Amino acid sequence: MLKSIQICAFLILSFFGVQAQQMVTISGFLKEKSTKELLIGVNVYIPNTNIGVSTNTYGYYSLSVPAKDSLTLVYSMVGFQKKTLRLPFTKNQKLDIELEDENFLEEVVISSKTEQNKQSNSPNMSKIDLPVDQIKNLPTLMGEKDVLKIIQLLPGVQKASEGQSGIYVRGGGPDQNLIILDDAVVYNASHLFGFFSTFNGDALKSVELTKGGFPARYGGRLSSVIDLTMKDGNKEKFSGEGGIGLISSRLLLEGPLKFNKNKPAKGSFLVSGRRTYVDFVMRPFIKAQNEESEGKQTSGYYFYDLNVKLNYEINSKNKIFLSSYLGDDVFYNKYSSPTDNSDAGLNWGNITTTLRWNHVFGQKTFGNASLIYSNYGFNIFTKETRVNSLEANNFTLNYNSGIEDYSLKYDIDYFQKPNLSFRFGVMATHHTFTPEALILQNASSEVNLTNDKSYKVWENAVYTESVWSPIPKIKVNAGLRLSQYLITNAPQHRLEPRISLAYKVKNDLAIKASYATMNQYLHLLTNTGLGLPTDLWVPATEKVAPQSSSQIAAGAVKDIDQTKGISITLEGYYKKMNNIISYKEGASFLSINANTNIEENGWENKVTSGQGESYGLEFLLQKKVGKFSGWVGYTWSKTLWTFQELNFGKSFFPKYDRRHDLSLVGIYKLKPKITLSGIWVYGTGNALTIPIAEYRAYSSNFVRGDNVDNPIGWRNFTVQEYGERNSFRAEPYHRLDLGIQFHKKKKRFERTWDVSIYNAYNRKNPFFYTASNDQTFFGSSANTNTSNTLTLKRYSLFPILPSITYNFKF
Repeated sequence: MLKSIQICAFLILSFFGVQAQQMVTISGFLKEKSTKELLIGVNVYIPNTNIGVSTNTYGYYSLSVPAKDSLTLVYSMVGFQKKTLRLPFTKNQKLDIELEDENFLEEVVISSKTEQNKQSNSPNMSKIDLPVDQIKNLPTLMGEKDVLKIIQLLPGVQKASEGQSGIYVRGGGPDQNLIILDDAVVYNASHLFGFFSTFNGDALKSVELTKGGFPARYGGRLSSVIDLTMKDGNKEKFSGEGGIGLISSRLLLEGPLKFNKNKPAKGSFLVSGRRTYVDFVMRPFIKAQNEESEGKQTSGYYFYDLNVKLNYEINSKNKIFLSSYLGDDVFYNKYSSPTDNSDAGLNWGNITTTLRWNHVFGQKTFGNASLIYSNYGFNIFTKETRVNSLEANNFTLNYNSGIEDYSLKYDIDYFQKPNLSFRFGVMATHHTFTPEALILQNASSEVNLTNDKSYKVWENAVYTESVWSPIPKIKVNAGLRLSQYLITNAPQHRLEPRISLAYKVKNDLAIKASYATMNQYLHLLTNTGLGLPTDLWVPATEKVAPQSSSQIAAGAVKDIDQTKGISITLEGYYKKMNNIISYKEGASFLSINANTNIEENGWENKVTSGQGESYGLEFLLQKKVGKFSGWVGYTWSKTLWTFQELNFGKSFFPKYDRRHDLSLVGIYKLKPKITLSGIWVYGTGNALTIPIAEYRAYSSNFVRGDNVDNPIGWRNFTVQEYGERNSFRAEPYHRLDLGIQFHKKKKRFERTWDVSIYNAYNRKNPFFYTASNDQTFFGSSANTNTSNTLTLKRYSLFPILPSITYNFKF
């Protein structure tokens, strides 16, 4: 298949090449000078014209223009010094360029950034590049720099409460986000039930969020794409960085791979690790507790991450990359006594591995082949035994769920001329879903259930897209994706047209619009809404249809001050979603009926499907350059779900519907050695279902032979009455975080003390609510009466939390 694709690509490119014989092409790779790291998204342009391109994910660029005696070419990127070259344009050239970090020449950088920060130049909309350096400067919970929590500060992305791992983009659920790390899908991107993400910021090179107007190369999700790229590793010298915090420590090491001491390194490596030590801190307290009891208990929790990346340049036209990620969360609890033994735990984690081969076919054509492995799984287990007992009281529960992928993809970039470029490719993925692998044994009740059903699924796609500028004021990104889903003998084929366009009203003002259809062949079956790892990834089947969506968006971008990177974006969107699923009333992943067969206990019989719609307005004021940087993001939105089997068929707000969402983010470099930062967020409260009344009910049972004189036995129980689904709105969520960093360069390394305060004014934000019946006594001592009042109680999670982290870099 791969060979056929290359032949077809060669024929197409040969045809286009005939039309471009009078053009001169300059191409190459953009690198960071100090590390030789490939740079993504560098602008390469001819000043005072609309002619230009950007480097792709692998730092490659190609620009074709009519032959001239000489021409000025500019290379620029935020965070690096702009480079201007005067070159002869009479023949094709291959030119690799190295850019220096802006910190080496700060004054020149501030005065020279005139065109590189223009947001109005791109045809894409609903797309935000998040600088990794900004992520490292912002205050976060317990000093852990969290990529996903920073993404939640952007407009269109709901800020989840503490304990929620999901990313909710433009009304979509957490399963509707495609999160990829070096081409590999990451299915669960959180640690500690959502308090921290799985991504170590030290190992990341770029973070890109796309909320709409999706390019055709992305598919399989409805709401967003979060594309993360790992660093390649330092080719110039051995270096490292890390940090020691209150709950975890991290370390990154990188350096060149040299096979000939007399020649520059052709490869490099990167290894990054992080681990919490909460379990070690708690051991003395657990030991003291054991000394006061008859039994012995060992319990704890920890998580860890490991990132590894290798790359090697075979020659100027061929490069290979091998990257891998491994991460796990582990809860464990063991207890032993003279009479009882128990062993219980909860584990979940990801494994990803990507092998990539870059090949430059010619100056205008760049290809990449990827072989990808991704695995996510969680396990709940408990085993209890009664020691020295005559009765059989053994109990065993082992519940596993997961998804395993093998993927092969091939992509080609073709830069025909400055106003026309193409990208096309093919991808094949083999999924193995194991929604429920259950072993349940209870000797006392003679229950013995086993279920290990799995689903093997093929998901394939072929796409083509182009960026075209028919006239200088208009840019169009148009594409078409054909997806195929095969779980039975009758495969499904679906077309997904995509288009984004930008019209330049002025040099610094553009109006943009986009339309995209998306299909998603897997679901995340969530029970609690808290983003627990017990949420199940399940495939579309004959009973459960694939999800689909259509989204339109329109807006405007204004570059206010190009030298300071100040821009304003205003967007409106409407999205329609079909075949989203939810549990039926009262069902959950562990709602097991021992009196029914395995098929009736399966997840397909516990779900119902419906529709959703979401619309809103988003505002973003952003400043990227200078001593003060940051952004203001605001979202007004509304999301509604409709399920025939839920809420009596009436539309209702999902839990994460929020009318207002506001973020204020600022970073100020007070001095070269001191950096101040702050975040203030506000959001409308979540929509919840709570009891509106509680009363006691009585029922009678006929008792046969137990009491002949009184054959009618009465029993009472408490009944709670609920209103419409999610009709209660929680209190608003708001919080202030503050941070200060103290930098100091020493002889052999640079150190930073990072002090932050989470929830600085101690706001008691709602985490969950409970309803209880409080009794009030009144009357005389001889005749006491009671009055029952249903009281709603709010529980919060985090008060004000200071933290300190010691960071170092060498």
